[in-house]
Amino acid sequence: MKTFKMGGVHPEENKISNDAAIEVMPVPQQMVVLMNQHLGAPATPVVQKGDKVKVGQLIGEAQAFMCANVHSPVSGTVLKVDTCKDAFGLTKPAVYIKVEGDEWMETIDRTPDIKRECTLEPKEIVAKLKEMGIVGLGGATFPAHIKYSIPEGKKAEYLIINAAECEPYLTSDYRVMMEHAEEVCIGVSILRKALGVPNAYIGIESNKTLAIQKMQDMAKQFEGIIVEPLKVKYPQGAEKQLINAVTGRKVPSGKLPIDVGCVVSNLGTAFSVYEAIQKNKPLIENILTVTGKKLPSQHNYVVRIGTTYNDIIKHSIGELPATTGKVISGGTMMGKAVVNLDAPTVKGNSSVLVMDEGEARRSPETACIRCGKCMHACPMGLEPYLFSSLVKNGRIEEAKEHNILDCIECGCCFFSCPANKPLTDEIRLGKNRVRAMMAAKK
Repeated sequence: MKTFKMGGVHPEENKISNDAAIEVMPVPQQMVVLMNQHLGAPATPVVQKGDKVKVGQLIGEAQAFMCANVHSPVSGTVLKVDTCKDAFGLTKPAVYIKVEGDEWMETIDRTPDIKRECTLEPKEIVAKLKEMGIVGLGGATFPAHIKYSIPEGKKAEYLIINAAECEPYLTSDYRVMMEHAEEVCIGVSILRKALGVPNAYIGIESNKTLAIQKMQDMAKQFEGIIVEPLKVKYPQGAEKQLINAVTGRKVPSGKLPIDVGCVVSNLGTAFSVYEAIQKNKPLIENILTVTGKKLPSQHNYVVRIGTTYNDIIKHSIGELPATTGKVISGGTMMGKAVVNLDAPTVKGNSSVLVMDEGEARRSPETACIRCGKCMHACPMGLEPYLFSSLVKNGRIEEAKEHNILDCIECGCCFFSCPANKPLTDEIRLGKNRVRAMMAAKK
């Protein structure tokens, strides 16, 4: 089976919520909608205190180049336009809304009918993606209208859909494939039309046999969609690794996928594209996995963006188990610990993972034994042990010269280290210092 050629690891999969069908999360009494739920500058609020809003109404406008529109996930009254602490304790601009009923914009098609035919031209599709606030749902939340506006002098040859879902615990993409295969294929066809490429490849890890069969059966009804089973290896779903697995091409250091003729989107993005183009529905909901080994039940929910972590936890399991060590946004490899459970969810959220104290606790760090396992595990061919030493000793310029910015923060180095050195954390810190150094030089 196809896979990327360099590095990778095999963490425990823990897909314990695979069989949990998608449920609809109730709407809370109040919503806090952040204005920067995407890569780039925050959207500019276009509502003020006392305004009445409907579900799907524009409340934050993209006025910078790297930005995305934000829409109201609920109907009600704007309480204030202020700031809010996000899940990681950072202060972000936000719109507070008191929920009143559930009145949707009349332009949104809420019927269950599935529409296959897209009459929009490629440029019209890209403009619609911008209008609907569509961003990448694979983690980076890159504005979709920028990704699908191919720069002059570049040419897209491959559209690759990331359905690998290689991150432990996460099952939301799996459930979308099982329950919305047709809508996903329509969304993929729309993106293929926007790029003008002959084929789109949907990469799925081979451990998801039912999803592969489901998508292959559905893809037969569409032109130019190829389902590509992939070897089970983390991080199979990382952008550059997925490109290497499917096409054999390698994205050079400092370059983007389009530089090797590729565009990569997440499966969840394809589903949201279907809803945006065919149903005129902005990105106001996403699908989250709520999971954990010690939880009484496992869930996959459709959640209105802006619902807090506490609201999700209370609805799904009541209270956190007394032995809870961490609540993670994402999986165990690339996810981050939530420090503020009252924070609202955002477009890029994929899960609420509750980890037991024993599972969450890191083993004590010991001295590096120069085994080189971190280097062999790195899917980018980097030297994590070297970055760790350089960053600790303040040799930031040397870290840059050794391509520290190429690190995708996948966590393979930390996972493979027998000395339990927090290599990923140290590299992330080093990358921030390199960026600060570069900004200071400018």
